[in-house]
Amino acid sequence: MSGVNKVILVGRLGKDPEVRNLENGATVANFSIATTETYKDKTTGERKENTEWHNIVLWRGLADIAAKYLHKGDLIYVEGKLRTRSWEKEGVTRYTTEVVGDNMTMLSTKQSGGGSTQERTAAPTYAAATDDFKSAGNATDDLPF
Repeated sequence: MSGVNKVILVGRLGKDPEVRNLENGATVANFSIATTETYKDKTTGERKENTEWHNIVLWRGLADIAAKYLHKGDLIYVEGKLRTRSWEKEGVTRYTTEVVGDNMTMLSTKQSGGGSTQERTAAPTYAAATDDFKSAGNATDDLPF
């Protein structure tokens, strides 16, 4: 049985993507996103925040989209895999862990010229689950849980 290496993040860009075109013609975009969770401290009752930073790498088409549309502060959804890589610098081996994105959706809205708000989407947006699973002829079935 094989393992699962899947990461899903929703967060805000810390800076504009750094985009490079490699010698083989591939495009790569690197940026970091912040995810913040809030909780209430049980001892003091005050609200606390914990922010984590994640390094994101996008390749080819997704990198082109990132270069064109992503900016510091934008809210995005990223799906991908964790990768750890190492390199040597001045005799010291260094390591970094990155999320290599397979799918990205831009969640931030952008003001258009008419003052209305429109959704910006780079990848397909998946619809929320609906009640389509109920059969039309037997809609009164009860689930055992």
